Amino acid sequence: MKYVSTRGSAPKLSFEEAMLTGLARDGGLYVPQRVAERRHDEIEALPGMSYEEVAYWVIKPFVGESFGDAELRDIISRAYAGFGHAARAPLVQLGPNHFLLELFHGPTLAFKDFAMQLIGQMFQTALARRGERICIVGATSGDTGSAAIEAFRGLDNVDVFILFPDGRVSDVQRRQMTTPTEANVHALAIDGTFDDAQARLKDMFNHFEFRDAVKLAGVNSINWARVLAQVVYYFTAAASLGGPLRPVSFTVPTGNFGDIFAGYIARKMGLPIEKLVIATNQNDILHRTLETGAYTTSQVVPSLSPSMDIQVSSNFERVLFDAYGRDGSTVADQMADLARGGFTISQGAIDYLRAQFTSGRASEEETLATIREIFETTGEVLCPHTAVGVKVASAHLGTTPMITLATAHPAKFPDAVKQACGQDAPLPPRMADLFERPERMTHVPNDLAALEALIRQRVGA
Repeated sequence: MKYVSTRGSAPKLSFEEAMLTGLARDGGLYVPQRVAERRHDEIEALPGMSYEEVAYWVIKPFVGESFGDAELRDIISRAYAGFGHAARAPLVQLGPNHFLLELFHGPTLAFKDFAMQLIGQMFQTALARRGERICIVGATSGDTGSAAIEAFRGLDNVDVFILFPDGRVSDVQRRQMTTPTEANVHALAIDGTFDDAQARLKDMFNHFEFRDAVKLAGVNSINWARVLAQVVYYFTAAASLGGPLRPVSFTVPTGNFGDIFAGYIARKMGLPIEKLVIATNQNDILHRTLETGAYTTSQVVPSLSPSMDIQVSSNFERVLFDAYGRDGSTVADQMADLARGGFTISQGAIDYLRAQFTSGRASEEETLATIREIFETTGEVLCPHTAVGVKVASAHLGTTPMITLATAHPAKFPDAVKQACGQDAPLPPRMADLFERPERMTHVPNDLAALEALIRQRVGA
């Protein structure tokens, strides 16, 4: 299995090379040359398997010779051993034909743990084999950073730097990033928005002299291994509801498009998904794009669901690559136009996207009302991101089971929960002392040279 860049001019890589590289050297994102399709009878055999068994079944065809069978099984076992629920990703029913997929039972209480814990074990195995040390730099709107730090803290072969927008993440999210004591962890509060942090991250990857000097690697959702790990829970959820003998639909609260792109890959592998619904908050660039055909950025507006406060959705480039018939030069041209404010998608490409996805948005008022309504009718307490998904899903319910992804534990957003339904959302016992732990972070300007200088100094490059 080889991996190619969405912009067409970077070298083809193996899975391990693509994983350790992150962003391609032409600025594109790596995708598999082909998606490993599965037969209907193979998918029929999934019900009753453990989460780890399904993960092996999904992931193995994509890794090629990078990891042996026993090695991959061991990696998967270690990745999910610390989750707080035996099912890893359990389903809860909200109403007739509407289910919640709880993705917050990992160590940092967010769906990012499913990918980050796996990729941490993959990195550790590959780097130990190679005898190499790398520098991971990531940008986060809240949950990716804490999940990356939890996955890589204390590892011998890795330094991890996480950029987060100063003042634009929840207190719990910030403290999960700033309270680890391991010397290889560096939490960097950057001036500006998540889009600024993500832009500086891409700038570092495109500055090859710096990239090579510090041995830069990335674990943002630009990393294909992150997307691959998220494909797994689409299969486990569908199997729990009778798939593939009947189709299911998914609604995904998303900002950077990685989580719903994983659903798109699951469908291409053969999972019968009827609808893939993109749920956005007031920063609704993905919804606007599907409605108008114009991918045009605007100002980020802070919201109750800060992990979705994004205007440049990196993984959207991956689906554009397919929509344009895998023409890397066209994607490269459009990404250049995006840097200048946006572009119009061709008719053929927008028709392709509309055939794959539908979308909706939830206002701040609707988000709070949904948290309140679901608590009153079911007793379930939703985080604001999940509430966005539930609200949007409500317009797409029908005879096909709808699964809304619950992307974070409500305790990560206690102010929004309290405002909506008057309920406290306590942290699990293992994190009860989070607000008593000392914080350790560095404030940095939104300046590439300053960031690179700091990282060079910290890693001794």
